[in-house]
Amino acid sequence: MLVPYRGRAVVDIPGGIVRSMSVDVTDATFQTEVIERSHTVPVIVDLWAPWCGPCRTLGPILEKVVDATDGKVVLVKVNTDENPAVSQAFQVQSIPAVYALKDGAVVDGFMGAYPEHIVEQFVEALLPSEGEEVLAALIAEGTEGSFRAALEIDPGNEDAIVGLAELLIVRGENDQALQFLARIPESDRTRVVAAKARVQVAPDDDHEATLTALLDRVKDDEDARQQFVDILELMGAHDPRTAAFRKKLTARLF
Repeated sequence: MLVPYRGRAVVDIPGGIVRSMSVDVTDATFQTEVIERSHTVPVIVDLWAPWCGPCRTLGPILEKVVDATDGKVVLVKVNTDENPAVSQAFQVQSIPAVYALKDGAVVDGFMGAYPEHIVEQFVEALLPSEGEEVLAALIAEGTEGSFRAALEIDPGNEDAIVGLAELLIVRGENDQALQFLARIPESDRTRVVAAKARVQVAPDDDHEATLTALLDRVKDDEDARQQFVDILELMGAHDPRTAAFRKKLTARLF
């Protein structure tokens, strides 16, 4: 039975165990729980507030309908009173406001409390087709054969190409990995994998000596410049030295 609990619906399971069907998201967790997660499963964002009567009507309906998808769609709830940044990002003017995201972008949405059959239509439109489910299963398998089979279905699938390229790099087939990566537009993911294919570094290499040596060559040597950029990709933005070396590179080039 659906019952209200702290502004969201829960399932009252015999024996006193209560299982939540949604995730409460904050300004701090929105990037991870919504944007990043939407790259693997459709995410519905329910913007609500404790004082909002229609929110209390819509919330349990959303929970029930999304729960019926058995994880094929995820529901998150954002208390707009406590998380103004998310509200501002969606330019919310009234609540309840509901948005659906796939691959980091909003693909659908509505405002106001709608009856269950309308909510069902909204959620059903987000469900993957049979072909998409087959593709997702192949990618999840994570083998060379499954990645290649996925590319037979969708030749430009980034997940399959990146996964296959990673496996080829482990085998030392770096040129072939780069050929696959060249099929799709460059992204943060592909730049890192391409860097792995082009640059061979020891696991314990801290990169500083190599980068310092390359600085004198980056202006006139394209290969040196590419190696320098690739090493920065491997270091990642989390490494505090990355930003410093990017500034040094810019100074040398301009």
